[in-house]
Amino acid sequence: MSETEIQAYLDEARSWTADREQQMQRACRVAWRTAAAGWLCAVASAAAIALMMPLKSVEPFVIRVDNTTGIVDVVPMASDRLTPPESVIRYFVSHYLTVCERFNFSTAESDYEECAAFNGAARNQAWYALWTRSNPQSPLNIHKDGSTVRAQVVAVTFFKRGSGLGDLAQVRYIKSQRTGLGADEIDTHWVATLRYAFVEPSQDPKLRRWNPLGFKVMEFQSEPEVRIESAAEDQHHAS
Repeated sequence: MSETEIQAYLDEARSWTADREQQMQRACRVAWRTAAAGWLCAVASAAAIALMMPLKSVEPFVIRVDNTTGIVDVVPMASDRLTPPESVIRYFVSHYLTVCERFNFSTAESDYEECAAFNGAARNQAWYALWTRSNPQSPLNIHKDGSTVRAQVVAVTFFKRGSGLGDLAQVRYIKSQRTGLGADEIDTHWVATLRYAFVEPSQDPKLRRWNPLGFKVMEFQSEPEVRIESAAEDQHHAS
């Protein structure tokens, strides 16, 4: 093989190598561009899903079937949580006072838990502090002699704040204490002021059985009632 032929062969080999390198470079550029386009699509899809998430919601509905005609329709549901009528609120307030202000060792544990189901967070802390045995004024300590207390609601009055919000109730009630079996009850008159609210009912079946509508007592204050006739009688005896 002549020197000219060898040189031509080497030139052709170098040209083939250069072509292969250029093809590899083009393939790499295409691959990087494809990968970049894929990442861009992925980021755009994630951003679109994130923007659409607040719009996603599950709306339950109730289907009603007419027993006579068989017509099926969807029962419309209220969009906002409605405040129960005054009669329902009066029931919850009266029930709360009756359960939380009474005491009997046979029902003390159940009454404590049921009352807690109606308390707000802050009120429950005060409720626990009242009932703990380390507190000398705990009902468990005061009534360890076997005495009992019965609460009877006399009247419930509702008030509105200056802002127009109606979440206050004043309850007049009687606490009847019996010191022992066969003893007469001693009545004392009390006035309680409480602030209430309706929240989402608990998912706990036990708490939901006691409090299905989410009635909560946020603040509670009770004090002896000063009765006008009693004050007048005391003044008469003093004179």
